[in-house]
Amino acid sequence: MSKQAKFLPFHAINEFMLTEYRKEVIRTVLSNLSKLPENFQRKINGDIKRYVSVQGFRNSAQAPLPLKINGTILTFEKSADFCGHILAAWSLLNPELRSQVFDLLGERDWEVLPAETDRSVLPGFLTFWPGEENFETLLEAFRAKYPDSNVNDNDISLMIVWMSNRLPYETAPVDEEASVS
Repeated sequence: MSKQAKFLPFHAINEFMLTEYRKEVIRTVLSNLSKLPENFQRKINGDIKRYVSVQGFRNSAQAPLPLKINGTILTFEKSADFCGHILAAWSLLNPELRSQVFDLLGERDWEVLPAETDRSVLPGFLTFWPGEENFETLLEAFRAKYPDSNVNDNDISLMIVWMSNRLPYETAPVDEEASVS
């Protein structure tokens, strides 16, 4: 009997995100777009031009930041590609947290792709977490490992989801995990 990995599209993460936090993530990415590698700038601007409608602008990517942010929220909620691009960009803008979460998950025997992998090209999120893990245990472990960190819980949780490429719909024993390859 072969095991097949089940994926949820990237925008399924919206079920786990508070509205204000979703807007904060989008604002962070769009206001720091120039700090991202060119390929991510092109992807995000192309997505905005293609999927987002800002009244008064033929090219929504040219709209002022507040209008662009408000216009992209619905696209983030509905488009797996756009959501994946925004999350990948957000992770690139938080390299220290990305590295810390990657190390934490590795120490806890999670199978994770290399930190620099562009997860936005994957089909979505895996639907299970290993063992008895949950956000509370992982946040507690992060705080114990990095006691001087002042990163908020939402950012840590989002990075855990992104780096592990998993949403906690179900748990699975570590030795029964399907591998992603």
